[in-house]
Formats: sequence, structure tokens, C-alpha cells
Amino acid sequence: MMASMSAPANSTPATPVRLARTVAITSGKGGVGKTFFSANLAAALARQGLKVLVLDADLGLANLDVVLNLYPKITLHDVFTGKAQLEEAILPAPGGFSVLLAGSGLVEYSRLTPEVRDQLVTIFEAVKPRFDVILIDTGAGISDVVLYAVSMAHEVIVLATPEPTSMTDAYATIKVLATQQSREQLHLVVNQVGRSGDGRTICNQLQQVVERFVQNANGVAPKLSYLGDIPQDNSVREAVQKRQLVLELHPGSAASQGVVQVATRLLARN
Repeated sequence: MMASMSAPANSTPATPVRLARTVAITSGKGGVGKTFFSANLAAALARQGLKVLVLDADLGLANLDVVLNLYPKITLHDVFTGKAQLEEAILPAPGGFSVLLAGSGLVEYSRLTPEVRDQLVTIFEAVKPRFDVILIDTGAGISDVVLYAVSMAHEVIVLATPEPTSMTDAYATIKVLATQQSREQLHLVVNQVGRSGDGRTICNQLQQVVERFVQNANGVAPKLSYLGDIPQDNSVREAVQKRQLVLELHPGSAASQGVVQVATRLLARN
């Protein structure tokens, strides 16, 4: 009978690999400021001493490089095609975080092929041990590429504005994520809010509609976790035009304060 083997008395257990907190930022409608919000949220999290990566998952229609005034020589496309290593594509960004930028105008990434899916998974798994937080900046809408990018994250922030079309599309996104991915909780941030408190009112209204009409596979209506709102602020328009982070250009502005509050609430709900 073979004797059982035990570890040497002086051996130490292996330290478990700590994986990043993964958060997808998505929206039902384009033009709500999702990429600009993602970049500034990353900067706010980096100020908390966290190692943050923004993964640009808007494959084919990427604009994170434009928001950050970056001119990358290497993008995810080069990693996908084997022309560059992943480490070469991870770039420092203004605000103290890192970015993985996607290519723009690449038709081959407009749909989720098995190759695109496998490449995304490989890259995502490779970067998770290297960062504290990974923000996935998805495309707008509910295409298969967007939904797959969202599915890779443990948490989801739905960004909306008070416009009726944005609210309708936010509801459609929440419904799809609940029914197709069995999401039981989603974060909500309302951008371009005119009055303080409007964002929470919108969240409550959305929650009532969701509880009435949406259930996941387990028969549960998803709960909306309200993270805050970003007020309408002329400093945002100036930052966009100058291709700078509003947190750096106008750190004391109402919009910057709103982003910082969202970051603080997100971390508090870890």
C-alpha cells in the first residue's frame, strides 16, 4: 500500500493569483459619453492607488484613442494577427492608467466570429492577473460583439442620459442582459443630468419598469444599483474638444466631482 505523501514541513503554500475586478461599461444608445466616462472613471480609480486598464472592446469603431489624444502604433488588431505581442499593445494613458486600444474601421470585427471570440478571451485572461481593475469599454447597442464583451465582466455599468431614447435603449439593454446572461444586478450611471437628484429618480423609474416586465432565467428581476450621475457641464465639452480628461483639465468641475463620486461608490460596493 502506497504511503500518502505530505508537503515538507518548511514548505509554504502557493500564493493565490489575484485577478482584476472586471467591469463592463455599456449603453443601449451611442452618443451618451460612454468612452469619455470610461476614461475619466479609470483616472478616478487610478487616483485611489489602483492599477487600472481600459480595454477598448468597441472593435472596428474604436475612439478611445481619440478621447485620450493617443496615436498608437500597435493596437489589438496587431495582437490578434500576431504582428505584435500583447505587452507592446498595453500603453500608458493620461490619468495614470493603461489602455489596450482597438483598431478603427475594421469590418472584420463588426461581428463575433469564433476567431474574434477566442482572441478576446485569450487577451482578457492574460491581463486579469496584472491589474486591480479592468474596465471594458464596449460598443453601443446589443450586437453579439457587445454582448460577448459584456459577458466577460463580473459587473456591468449601464450608462444612460435623461433623453427618452436613451432610457428606452437602456431598458432594452437591461432586458437583454437579464434574459441572455442571467444578470441579477446591474450598476446604473446617468450622464448629462440637468438637476441634482434627477439621476436617482430615473433609476427608480427604470427599476419599476424592470420589475414589472423583466425576469432572468431564474425568474428574478435584476436590481439596479445606482452609482450616481454626471451633471451637464461645459467643462466636459471643452475637455472633449481638447482631447483631455476632464479630471485633469478641470478637476474641480461638477462633472469631475460626479465621476469621482461614482468611482468611490463603485469601490465601496466591492
